[in-house]
Amino acid sequence: MKVRANGIDIEVEDSGAGRPVVLLVMGLGMQLVAWPEAFVQALVDAGYRVVRFDNRDIGLSQHFDAAGVPNVLLESMKHRIGLPVRAPYGLHDMAGDAFGVLDALGIESAHVVGVSMGGMIAQRMALAAPQRVLSLTSIMSSSGARFLPGPKPQVWRALMAKPEGTGEDAIVNHYVKVFKVIGSPGFPLDEPQLRDRIRLGVRRSYHPVGTLRQMVAIASDTRRAAELHRVTAPTLVVHGKDDPLVPFLCGQDTARRIPNAQLVGVHGMGHDLPPGVVQSILTPLVPHLRRNSGP
Repeated sequence: MKVRANGIDIEVEDSGAGRPVVLLVMGLGMQLVAWPEAFVQALVDAGYRVVRFDNRDIGLSQHFDAAGVPNVLLESMKHRIGLPVRAPYGLHDMAGDAFGVLDALGIESAHVVGVSMGGMIAQRMALAAPQRVLSLTSIMSSSGARFLPGPKPQVWRALMAKPEGTGEDAIVNHYVKVFKVIGSPGFPLDEPQLRDRIRLGVRRSYHPVGTLRQMVAIASDTRRAAELHRVTAPTLVVHGKDDPLVPFLCGQDTARRIPNAQLVGVHGMGHDLPPGVVQSILTPLVPHLRRNSGP
């Protein structure tokens, strides 16, 4: 369903009738359908109401094509050397979208769970309105500190490559290659299942330029690392020890900066959500939610 959130149209999926609410925030270029159904159902079975949404510029939420196509390489270089990055919107705005979703659904507060870029948005939410964040869970994400290690060269090349054609099969093949590069070595991919999930997303919406604008939004958020000491929400940081896109040091740095954060490192986990990784996340996540849900 569509809701009006933070002045724009956001696509939302609302599952379960339990309480409190778990708000799931997805990562770069990914749609709400990228959350594995087994993950969502496990949270519903644990008694939670689970809210997912498409971030701005992706999926069925409002696109920002009037903002043009950013020069990602240039803006990334500027970020690396400490120059201001030009972005049509920032992670502050995307955190505002998430709060707008809660407002539209009449939800005062929620557990906020984000993966990758979604973890960065979740961190921004915990900083912006601590009274509305029951707990924070940052998965395969980063503080955004400038000198943290980045993707391995082959990962960067895979991310910046383009499909070899414009048809659906070419696009699916491209993303299969990407996920093979960033995936979890300890949790082998079921390729037919992966293809089906990617095809579902491509048919629902294919908007790669929105991903580029989101990348620039990440690069422009240069002050978050220095602010994370102000986070008061009980925080769980889960990170793959074999993540080739956002290395494990990024998770360690996030947990170090947030007071009393719990860090869980997962051997064999990369930057995806296959069934084994889902279970490895749920094992610490559900107790974390229960500890911080109140009576």
